Amino acid sequence: MTIQTPDPSLYRPNVGLVLFSATGYIFLGRRINGRGAFQWQMPQGGIDEGETSHDAALRELEEEIGVSDKLVDVLEETSDWLFYEFPAEVRRRMPGAFIGQRQKWFALRFKGSDSDIRLDRHTPEFDAWRWARLSEAPAAIVPFKRPVYQAVAERFRPWAGENFALETKAGETP
Repeated sequence: MTIQTPDPSLYRPNVGLVLFSATGYIFLGRRINGRGAFQWQMPQGGIDEGETSHDAALRELEEEIGVSDKLVDVLEETSDWLFYEFPAEVRRRMPGAFIGQRQKWFALRFKGSDSDIRLDRHTPEFDAWRWARLSEAPAAIVPFKRPVYQAVAERFRPWAGENFALETKAGETP
């Protein structure tokens, strides 16, 4: 059986970021003006013309959650692109001819403190954030992105350590 790779020119180049705390939990942000139940996601954003995926990842980290590249260690970058398509109702609202996004994902270890996360450094994309288990991320995202989040959770599982599936007790900080 041959698996056909999507035509990359039809998908906007993008990066996704999994920011791990020192204890293996991940950053999830709640989309501003989001509608519906699935508004939590990890930071992501476009790769600008002439920009490397690595540079885009660090730029997006600072733009979306105010975290400087000095406060993270890059642990891993996916070697391949992960693809998703926009549903028809999303595509109608989006400018351009892209039918979806192709993403390089980065695992990053956060070396700062919670106060270093600033959602208001640029035009805010999130109105709240929390630390969560990596295994929770696929259920928190809009369904059309879920297969990518499931693939990312599986690939980056070693970086979560024992906290991949542990429950957080009420009032406990990860």
